Amino acid sequence: MPHPFDRDPFDSALFRRAWCPLAPRHALSALVLACAGLAGTLTLLAPMRALAADSHGSEPAASGSAEPSIRPRLKPDLKAVRGEVKNEAKPEAKAEPKPEAKPEVKSEAKAEPKADAKADAKADAKSPMSMSDLRELLDQKIAEVRSKQGAAPAVKVQSRGGKGGRAPARGPASGEAAAAHPQGPWSYSGETGPAHWARLKPEFSQCGSGQRQSPIDIRDGIPVELDPIAFDYHPSAFRVIDNGHTVQVNLAPGNRITVNGRRYELTQFHFHRPSEERLNGKQFDMVVHLEHKDIEGKLAILAVLVAEGKGHPLVQQVWNNLPLEKFTEQPGLATIDLTQLLPEQRQYVTYMGSQTTPPCHEGVLWLVMKQPATASAEQMAIFARLYPMNARPVQPTAGRLIKDGQ
Repeated sequence: MPHPFDRDPFDSALFRRAWCPLAPRHALSALVLACAGLAGTLTLLAPMRALAADSHGSEPAASGSAEPSIRPRLKPDLKAVRGEVKNEAKPEAKAEPKPEAKPEVKSEAKAEPKADAKADAKADAKSPMSMSDLRELLDQKIAEVRSKQGAAPAVKVQSRGGKGGRAPARGPASGEAAAAHPQGPWSYSGETGPAHWARLKPEFSQCGSGQRQSPIDIRDGIPVELDPIAFDYHPSAFRVIDNGHTVQVNLAPGNRITVNGRRYELTQFHFHRPSEERLNGKQFDMVVHLEHKDIEGKLAILAVLVAEGKGHPLVQQVWNNLPLEKFTEQPGLATIDLTQLLPEQRQYVTYMGSQTTPPCHEGVLWLVMKQPATASAEQMAIFARLYPMNARPVQPTAGRLIKDGQ
């Protein structure tokens, strides 16, 4: 009788025929049950052996070595089976698309690159990829994402003026609105004249609401002995400009006055026709305003009234250097001596007022010389050709104190 292990140990029927009869007939029923359990276990292992043989291939027939025992063959077969099961299960699980929570195009575009990125990462883990291949793969994925994304939705902007209409242009409007709120530069007549300065810009509001505006009709002043104005004027370089409202002369630093112990620096002087100030109701042909400023920025304006008479050398020097075009500065060929502009008698009238042009800021110290200077009719006619009238009307005195120097 052949030995049971000379045949296939997984043949359960042969095992039962070979071994079970060897047991003593008077053996306990427990031994029979053990034989039956062992036979059932071998029966269950047979399919696993066949599955392992399919995955790894059949063993070479020419190997003359004896067939290995059951324990060594089961261990590697089980690992192979587990590996095959994992390899088959993972792609199937990841191949299933994730349920889309939102039907928007953006979510689909985000989900697909995510799945592709995971698949690419696994492929890179299995086999190394060169840089050129990686660039090509990235370009391909980017192109796919862009092709799947839709074009940006067009947004239709509607103006406030109505559907399909254009927004109203800013600036001066036509019709009643333009007449009620004129825009643009201020002037001395029409819709941008002195009566409308306060409405042209918010910063011009004091031109209409101020309580100490200039110019005024200087009368009924208190006769007092005022301290004389200390003039410190020197021949200076100058530049003449036609600024669109008057002829203005800008001066180099170095000319000063001292009033009531306070020093002011002369910055520029300009002309008005006729005079803005009046002395006891009398208006003069022209006036020159010399604008000074102290270290705190406060203004002191010296007004020299001009009457028709003898020609004035300083006025003629300014006319000789008039620029050919507006808003351009013409440097003077020589220095200008401002002491020539001052009258011989230097008594003055003083009061607190404002600028006579927008923005009409108040807090200006006014010093009006009582004796006028003179200029020829020809000199006045030259200015009249440029500015026939550039004087603001007189403003209410509003109970202000006026000091009349004796």
